[in-house]
Amino acid sequence: MDRWLVTGCSSGLGRALAAAVAASGGQVVATARKPVALEELVRQWPGQITPVALDVRDAEQCAAAVQAAVDRLGGVDVLVNNAGNGVFGTVEEVSDEELRDQLETLVVGPWRLARLVLPLMRAQGAGHIVNVSSLAGRMAFPGLAAYVTGKHALEGLSQALAAEATPHGVRVTVMEPAGYTTGYGNAMTEAAGRLDAYAGATDEMLGGLRAMERLEGLGRPEDFAATVLKVVRSAAPTPLRVPVGPGAYEFLGGVDEAARAEFAAARALVDQG
Repeated sequence: MDRWLVTGCSSGLGRALAAAVAASGGQVVATARKPVALEELVRQWPGQITPVALDVRDAEQCAAAVQAAVDRLGGVDVLVNNAGNGVFGTVEEVSDEELRDQLETLVVGPWRLARLVLPLMRAQGAGHIVNVSSLAGRMAFPGLAAYVTGKHALEGLSQALAAEATPHGVRVTVMEPAGYTTGYGNAMTEAAGRLDAYAGATDEMLGGLRAMERLEGLGRPEDFAATVLKVVRSAAPTPLRVPVGPGAYEFLGGVDEAARAEFAAARALVDQG
């Protein structure tokens, strides 16, 4: 499992993962929309990091990135779909265009890249596809409607893919990060059609996202990278979903409890005579 293709390596989790793989002796095709952002990685790990321009919304660039991995590394053992973006807005505020852009990045791009690497992995009888989701893949937040939708869809894609690919020796893992110091909150754009009617429901959430980097107790991207390496290189069977980061299990434990309560309430309502 030494030949990696990792998307979204310009900063944050993807950059830390590319560095960790290289430090452990692996070979990485590291991608970013602007490869200039990868120059320091290449200097630090010459011969182990191959920089490739990739906007996952672009089908031709996706195909070229996989071909670069074949040409340079001879194939792909691990695909990590990490590239992401975010638009802040409620269901009523987010336009069709903004929604499509969000889903192209969070769902269509990972689906396309999985489709491109699967023939390689099936032929070699082994491989690992890691989709980086979020706590938002299993819970929802006001103002993050499009992002939550994309992450929920990514988790559904991963669940179906696992059922399809496991018989061919291909493992699938969904990483579900909690808060990390990645700058994601400040990079999130706002929907063009913001409405005053939703300010009370969303302003606090937006303010929290913008201030996230100043919070104490966030995870380090390097720790996330170490966990991904541990999961991928584990000889034992691994769960489909792996929550990771400070508070992840507490948050999702609460989500599971709420889901069970909702299930019981729904059954009681339906069973009422």
